[in-house]
Amino acid sequence: QVQLVESGGGLVQAGDSLRLSCAASGRTFSSYALGWFRQAPGNEREFVAAISRGGGATAYADSVKGRFTISRDNAKNTMYLQMNSLKPEDTAVYYCAAGTFSSIVSRVPDRYNYWGQGTQVTVSS
Repeated sequence: QVQLVESGGGLVQAGDSLRLSCAASGRTFSSYALGWFRQAPGNEREFVAAISRGGGATAYADSVKGRFTISRDNAKNTMYLQMNSLKPEDTAVYYCAAGTFSSIVSRVPDRYNYWGQGTQVTVSS
């Protein structure tokens, strides 16, 4: 089992950058595929980015490709989401998730077994 805690959210202006972190407990962090999802009020939770167990494979939603970068440091049990050129439509609660599925990465929320509590990102215009 793994526990996930997000941090790094906040209120920024359009065009600014933020880096989210997801710290995990446990000694098997590297055995989990990881992902970032977000949920805006009135919307369903949507995929943002995913990274494989070793960090060699990544996937991004089209809406963030070229602006966001996902990474992980297995030695520190931490995953990151570097968000650049933020837009008001990026405003949401951002969640990190860990999964034991066999595929390298996944865009499907239901495939992830563990979730953090979320961190709010608000981008003003």
